[in-house]
Amino acid sequence: MSIFSDFQKDIILHCTQIFASDALDTSKIVVELPREEKHGDLSTNAAMVLAKQVGKPPRDIASMLADRLSARDDVSAVDIAGPGFINITLTSGRWGQELGPILNAKQDYGRIKTPADASPINVEFVSANPTGPLHAAHARGAIFGDALANVLDFTGHKVVREYYINDAGAQVDTLA
Repeated sequence: MSIFSDFQKDIILHCTQIFASDALDTSKIVVELPREEKHGDLSTNAAMVLAKQVGKPPRDIASMLADRLSARDDVSAVDIAGPGFINITLTSGRWGQELGPILNAKQDYGRIKTPADASPINVEFVSANPTGPLHAAHARGAIFGDALANVLDFTGHKVVREYYINDAGAQVDTLA
């Protein structure tokens, strides 16, 4: 579990308690680093995701969540920004607490489990056109495709890699 998933679970729990509902669609609630460091350590869109579902303005929902998040021992400040983003500043020792799990997990830190019934993801690499000049984009496409497939594989997805070989069609017939 990461600091982000820890806060995400806590925020979802608070939302279900505040609105006394287990039927809320919380699948689009994210906890992430804010775009700018001055906005704190974490940011969430929870209030804006839930506004339409519960029929309340996002800033009102953000205020209710901010009150609960402020009560956490590892939170030093909670601010509401813009239409209802919640920015969270952690206590100085909270990031240090994250080092233990990172060191214990070693190379597996960040790995997640996807559902067993999840569909595989097909990552298709585009090959160079055999009838035209080679350029940097051909290498970039192969590198990017392989890197993306590796990240998806690491995070627990079933990945099918397919290197598309461009050796058919009128251009190849003309070359032959």
